Parts: sequence; structure tokens; C-alpha cells
Amino acid sequence: MFTGAMVALITPFQDGDIDFETLDELIEFQMENSIDGIVPVGTTGESPTLSHAEQKKVMERVVSAVGGHAPVIVGAGSNSTAEAIELTVFAKKVGADATLQVTPYYNKPMQAGFYEHFKAIAEAVDLPVVLYNIPGRCGAGMTPETVARLAEVENIVAIKEATGSLDQASEIASLCDITIISGDDSLTLPLASIGGKGVISVVANIVPADVKAMTDLILEGDLTSARQWHKKLFALCKSMLTLATNPIPIKAAMAMLNMAPEELRLPMTPLEQGKRAALKQTLEEYGLLS
Repeated sequence: MFTGAMVALITPFQDGDIDFETLDELIEFQMENSIDGIVPVGTTGESPTLSHAEQKKVMERVVSAVGGHAPVIVGAGSNSTAEAIELTVFAKKVGADATLQVTPYYNKPMQAGFYEHFKAIAEAVDLPVVLYNIPGRCGAGMTPETVARLAEVENIVAIKEATGSLDQASEIASLCDITIISGDDSLTLPLASIGGKGVISVVANIVPADVKAMTDLILEGDLTSARQWHKKLFALCKSMLTLATNPIPIKAAMAMLNMAPEELRLPMTPLEQGKRAALKQTLEEYGLLS
């Protein structure tokens, strides 16, 4: 359930509201391309600007639309442990397969706080937990030692590593056997070299089959062949990560490809005009735009 190519699904908006019709189309596109898992209402899904009611509606819609054909790992994290538990309870109620739990943000807990936060969620709801370590977004992150302690907690099954540090991932791998999933598209193959089992991918919103082709080879142990996909995907992955804050570039790309509206919610703003030419060129060079 927690290996291979999993898409960090965008949340499409139209005139300020969630565009559920487009959301259904995006899910169908992912299913047609045999994606290994769908991860809605995470960072890419703009969860910080969704109300809890909206977040729950998206969870329920995605689980229903997927219909059990792929695992659904819903974003249910919060900087409030009580809120994270509430969202996780709802995720189980609607049939999600697991939850993605981001490290608490802004309040900057100590390592003991991270441990107690995730342990409380895992013990409160009988649903697998994927930890999400992304200190660049949250202001603080877990140490490998804390991750290893959490790996001993029942229901905590995997970690989305978005620290950008191979040393961090290597140390986690040396301390415990938790499943390591890349949180950065450009690092999926490098992480595989130290035991990573896949990616929760932003770029899979537009090229799910290509991301899956690479992760299939990784899971087969053929890192040499996977390297060819890494090279092909690299420029596209870097554009999604460096042109602007995620999900600004991926939404601009999807609009260029007529897949979804570009609309974001404040404080996210559209991709700057001067960067659109670079994104368009990247899409053209990849073969997505003529």
C-alpha cells in the first residue's frame, strides 16, 4: 500500500469553490494510468486554505471516486493533536486506507512533542499513519532517532521524507525498517539507493505513467534502467520545485495542459508572468506541449 508512485493530488478551484467535477476527472486520469496511490488534501492539495468541512468533503469524494481501485492516503495532519485526531477519525469513517500526518507547524514542538503527537494519533484511530517530515514548511522537523522511536508504534508504517537530506534518510534506514517514501520528485531515485520505496509525487499530476514506470523499476531492483526515467523527469521535477512554491507551478502547468483551472487560494498567487515561458519551455521539451 505504501510503495510505488503515489500522486500528491491538487485541489482544483473554480470561482473560489472546490471544482468537484474537475477533481473527478483528475482521479479518473490517475486511475487510467494505473497510479499506485492517491494522496489528497496534502500540501499540494492546499490543505492550509481548506476549511475542515471542505477537507472532509474532498476526502470523502476521493475515496468514493477511487472506489477501492487504489489506496487513498488522505492528508489529516494539524499542528493541533486534537484536530489531527478528529480528521483521522473522519478519514476512517469514510473509508480512507491511511492518513498522511505532517509534522506540527508554527508551534515548533520539541522531539518529545513530535513523538507524543504522532503516537496519540496512531493510538486514537486504528488506521495506518504515514509520517510527513518537511521542516522547510513547518519550522522544525523530526530527528532520525524520533522517527525510529515512532516506527515502533503500531499503525505508524511509513515516512514521507521531504527534508532533502540523503544523510537524514540514510540514518533513518540504519535505525529502523520503516518504509521510506520520497517527498521530493527529484530525489526519488537517489532515495531508492538507500532503500526508498517510492514517491508521493507532485509531477505525477501530469505524468503519472512516467513516474510509475520509474518506481516500478525501482521496486524491481533495476536502478540502472530507472536512472533513464530519472534523467527524463529531472528537469520537469525541478521546475515544479524551484519556479515557485508548490503548488503554484504544477497548477500553472495543468492549466497550460487544459487539465485543471490554475486558480489558487490566497495567500498562494499565480505563477509570475516572467516564469511562464520557462515552464512552457520545460513542458515542450518534455513532449507535453507542441
